[in-house]
Amino acid sequence: MNNPAITNLVISLGAMQVARRIPMEDPQVLTYLRIGYIASQVISLAIYYYITLKIRKRNDLTVLKYVNPASPMNPDAKPELVTTTVKDYDLAETGKAMKSLFMGVAFMCFLHGYLKYTQPLFIQGLMGLKSTLESNPAKLHLFGKKAEGDLARPFKAAGGLMESLTGKAAGPQTDAASIKAAEKAGGKSD
Repeated sequence: MNNPAITNLVISLGAMQVARRIPMEDPQVLTYLRIGYIASQVISLAIYYYITLKIRKRNDLTVLKYVNPASPMNPDAKPELVTTTVKDYDLAETGKAMKSLFMGVAFMCFLHGYLKYTQPLFIQGLMGLKSTLESNPAKLHLFGKKAEGDLARPFKAAGGLMESLTGKAAGPQTDAASIKAAEKAGGKSD
């Protein structure tokens, strides 16, 4: 069960079964659900903040070069060479994860505050914390795993619809030939 998609499905289905048995019409239970959801989001935010502190303390200034592929939606786009440090890359990835967390909170505010759905409070409280603990920055800086395989920088994006249709990985390229070709094309970025 190392596949996050499978564990997400299992936890979601299990949480939905548990949520059906929770009397969400009861105002006291609803208050506890809100407190639980907010607490899980605050814990997730605190974890990401702790990770940023660890990244800054480690201050890994190892140069990282990779080529972002051209956007398939823009035919005039060219692959972009990115030159950064491990510290800056990890901080950027942690920032993306935090933005995703805030987007989830905003969506939940819409679902619960405007549409009055209560069941997602319970499920997203669990899923948000799970996704925080399974994020690549958490694996590297919280659990101390080595940056190899799936955790090698730059991180490989999860396979999406386009990848399944074309069979091509849309993630960054790190091979020397791609980097050299992007340098010749003048696609440098810092």
